[in-house]
Amino acid sequence: MDTFLLSALCLLGTWAVLAGGVTVQDGKFSFPLESVKKLKDLRELQEPRTRKSGGPAVPQVCSHQKFPKELKPLCKETNAREILHRLEAIAEDPRSCEICAFAACAGC
Repeated sequence: MDTFLLSALCLLGTWAVLAGGVTVQDGKFSFPLESVKKLKDLRELQEPRTRKSGGPAVPQVCSHQKFPKELKPLCKETNAREILHRLEAIAEDPRSCEICAFAACAGC
């Protein structure tokens, strides 16, 4: 029983280290997988809003208090919606990134 418990804890610890080290890259941006996973919970908030300066639309999710701070720099990009859409695909099935099924994932 003790051997099984020790083995299970070692396996969980290894998985946690591997998952924590995975990064997702989109163009010049690189984000921790854990930050990308948080987008799944914020998905319904992604209706565009217009900048006050009359510039391009910024996804509303960027101003949400639970939006990961690591992803904030992409909100200033003109193609922020496109980038978020690609990251959402990874957030929907993060296991694919953890085994590096997406070309954008590294650190597996």
